[in-house]
Amino acid sequence: MEKSVFEIPKMDCPSEENLIRMKLDGIAGIKNLEFDIPNRKLTVFHEGSTGQIEDAIKELNLGGSLLKSEITDQKEFKEHSHQKKLLWAVLVINFSFFIIEMTTGLISGSMGLVADSLDMLADSFVYGISLFAVGGTLTRKKSIAKLAGYFQILLAVIGFAEVLRRFFAVEKLPDFSTMIIVSVFALLANAFSLYLLQRSKSKEEAHMQASMIFTSNDVIINLGVISAGLLVNLLNSNKPDLIIGTIVFLLVIQGAIRILKIGK
Repeated sequence: MEKSVFEIPKMDCPSEENLIRMKLDGIAGIKNLEFDIPNRKLTVFHEGSTGQIEDAIKELNLGGSLLKSEITDQKEFKEHSHQKKLLWAVLVINFSFFIIEMTTGLISGSMGLVADSLDMLADSFVYGISLFAVGGTLTRKKSIAKLAGYFQILLAVIGFAEVLRRFFAVEKLPDFSTMIIVSVFALLANAFSLYLLQRSKSKEEAHMQASMIFTSNDVIINLGVISAGLLVNLLNSNKPDLIIGTIVFLLVIQGAIRILKIGK
């Protein structure tokens, strides 16, 4: 058996781990996957060449590259019996905040919150596909991934159209206090989700280093919306909210494209 280590620079949260798991699902010869999110490393235990594995990882556009490959005698791997329960937990957290942020975003007039809600929905799709599709037929997995990806792109395009309308129209300023408060709670929810999933890997990781939490794109987005809220109040302008909304919508489309690539 071979042990191949990949560096994946853009793998910075558990939803991307699940994207990779789904992409590699079904490749003959893979015996086990070990993820090290803080250091952006993936270790694949497999039989046969790394060619198909490398191609699948590269298709996700996460910057993956093979660091080394060596022979190993390891045959036993830890089974994470609580993985399904943890996936349900983070799915509920992310989908709940999708509803919260979408509702408060529409009420407060913040496109930043609306865009972030779609980012939460995107993560929900990934966890949902992991729960309902992985382990099922390959056709079922591809169908669900395509449906989720196209739906996500549709929502992001509608969001872009609304951002453009607000750029050129006279609009009431978004409620900056709602933006900040809701984003703080969303940040805590993202950090807690990351903590739950990382804690399941080993007791050594249970303490959850701060550097692990703040490398997550989701947390960076939350900080961006908080900053936009402060700037809305400081500059008395809705432009910071529209700018952060545009950035997040782009990230949502990027995530949707990765989901679609699972269905290839």
